[in-house]
Amino acid sequence: MTQTRPPAEVPAAPTRPWHATQAPPRPKALTTVVATASSVIALTLLVAVGEWSHQVLLIPPLAASMALIAGASQTPLGQPRSVIGGQLVSALTGFLVLAVLGQGVWSSGLAGGLALGAMLLLRVAHSPAAATAVIVAATAPSAGPFLALLAAATVLLVLVGLVGNRLNRQAYPVYWW
Repeated sequence: MTQTRPPAEVPAAPTRPWHATQAPPRPKALTTVVATASSVIALTLLVAVGEWSHQVLLIPPLAASMALIAGASQTPLGQPRSVIGGQLVSALTGFLVLAVLGQGVWSSGLAGGLALGAMLLLRVAHSPAAATAVIVAATAPSAGPFLALLAAATVLLVLVGLVGNRLNRQAYPVYWW
């Protein structure tokens, strides 16, 4: 005859009021000001360099990249390897899809999804960069100039982020490569 044991009691989860949050605390005011100023400076620099060179440097995914560099600098998504590498890998993915399927909304959707896989395989995951692949497949820019401008823009973002994070006493980058 086998003995059965009573089920072990599972401790009850602590109850919290419905309105309580688990969100992280707000950063210090100076941290917010420096991160915001860094973003404004970096993005307006992209606009200024673009105006000077008669090229478009500021595309929406780069604004999202700067938000990660300035506001989430300790995460893998905000590291230079991921920002620069992820943007370039995603653009190349977009150009590959463009070459095979042509320009269009279906190509754009495929390019954005495939960009994630490429970034994960190469260990340069950077969520804003998937949108860069979408932009490439949707607009069919000239590859050489687009890639050169994208590389320059991401390096500029990282450099401004480096200064801003140092002013905020944040160790940035956590790693370069």
